[in-house]
Amino acid sequence: MLIFDGYFLSSMVTRYNAFHNKQKLHQITMPRLMLTDQRWQTLSRLMYQSGRIYNKPEHRMTLEGILYRMRTGCPWRDLPREFGQWSTVFRRFNLWSKKGLLERLFKALSRSTDMEWLFIDGSIVKAHQHSSGAASPKGEAIGQSRGDHSTKIHLAVGSYGLPVHVELSGGQVNDIVHAQSLMDAVCAADKVIADKGYDSEVFRNEIERQGVKPVIPRRKHSRVGNENMDWSLYRYRHLVENAFARIKHFRAIATRYEKLERNYYSMLMLAFTMMWLPMWVD
Repeated sequence: MLIFDGYFLSSMVTRYNAFHNKQKLHQITMPRLMLTDQRWQTLSRLMYQSGRIYNKPEHRMTLEGILYRMRTGCPWRDLPREFGQWSTVFRRFNLWSKKGLLERLFKALSRSTDMEWLFIDGSIVKAHQHSSGAASPKGEAIGQSRGDHSTKIHLAVGSYGLPVHVELSGGQVNDIVHAQSLMDAVCAADKVIADKGYDSEVFRNEIERQGVKPVIPRRKHSRVGNENMDWSLYRYRHLVENAFARIKHFRAIATRYEKLERNYYSMLMLAFTMMWLPMWVD
């Protein structure tokens, strides 16, 4: 009887431990999601209104899978199965990138912003070795800089510190090359704030010709000097730096893994969309 009781208790303990370990394993492997019901309703409405995709219930988990990959930087093949087949998630992301769907989401959310101040800056991200080898005659915005292969993000943010326009180039491209195009792509601002990397009289004259005041410090060897510099406003230039810091929390943004420029650009659009989304939902 004692042997039977001992065997019975041992069996019950084994079953309990197996069940408990299974529950713990399930909790560990369950991926963390980023979209609340309200956020998904806002995004899904914009996605379906674009006319680029059909209304399918699995699109929510597909977008969650893309967000998971953007946050973790894992290879597409390593996506958890809770998001569906990795090939399906990647194929839809590539298709949405071709159709410009993620860019449409960003532009729809960022259409209403305060453009009294416009902050511009550039930041370099390292291009992973997996980002090379694209079957394309284009350079795909990957250049050779001091830190090996890299891509430069040229960003413009508004008075709220939220992105309004972005452009990509090789890492070796100077910031001033994209300064005028950043200006032309957004609505007219009252003031443009940038660092010494944009110190160019040609650029200043073009800004003033458009009736905008430049707040750009001159380099120390300049004969004109910075006597008329608005240093109080220049202190707020950290808003564009903060925007870079926020998107680089996502590992697939801080390091470029995408072979195609349009796919990395779409990842940026999704990161900017997540920055704008609380302004519309929360």
